[in-house]
Amino acid sequence: MRSTTGGAQAADTRSRLLQAAELLFIERGYEALSLRQVTARAGANLAAVNYHFGSKDAMLKELLSHRLDRLNEERLRLLDACEAGDSVPDCVAILGVLFVPALQLGRDPAGGPAFLRLLGRVYSDASPFIRDHLQQHYRPIFGRFFEAFARALPQLPRSELGLRLHFALKSLSGVLAADDMGELVAELSMGHDISDAELLARLVALVSPALTAPLGTPQQIAVIDRLIQLSHRNGGTETFACSLESPEHASPPRLSA
Repeated sequence: MRSTTGGAQAADTRSRLLQAAELLFIERGYEALSLRQVTARAGANLAAVNYHFGSKDAMLKELLSHRLDRLNEERLRLLDACEAGDSVPDCVAILGVLFVPALQLGRDPAGGPAFLRLLGRVYSDASPFIRDHLQQHYRPIFGRFFEAFARALPQLPRSELGLRLHFALKSLSGVLAADDMGELVAELSMGHDISDAELLARLVALVSPALTAPLGTPQQIAVIDRLIQLSHRNGGTETFACSLESPEHASPPRLSA
């Protein structure tokens, strides 16, 4: 039987390994992360990794479960509350359900200041290991939120909704992976003291057009098509009105000499 002191030391070593793995994963991604880097930062040895986790993959799985399980439990609880009584939350509310627990955990000492950056890295990391882990363990949660968005945006074909969600979350993950909590708050607050509600409302406002804005309207296509034509005219002196009129007054864009 281990002594109390030995058990505390083992728990401390395990915690330091997970913390080191998290920071290195955020900085470098899964493929570039090595056990030697983790042990060097944690002040431990490879034997400690084998003892506590068995492998790099097992260590990362525990890290992701430790961080993401609580987040997704809170998201599902909020979504249940929003859908109570057969109500259909709109797109803004569903995005809020995704963001509110993330912000709260990012400010909770138990979540840690790197929590949002970890989320960004998780959702943007292209390694098969991370993709497979998310699919295997969180597919039901992805499905639940997809159906919620589908009910909120019934005019969108499911394939288009999938494209829009993929683009919106990929774009957001890039921001989160690069910024820590302080930088994100500073950017969104623009030098003013604002409440968490206003902070998240601004974040939702930046993301929601990816789900609701017109996708490739004839006017949009015409503008880009004219720009492509103009880009092929080497040495020309043509000018181009690079703007869209309001839909009710829209007319095809023109090149002028």
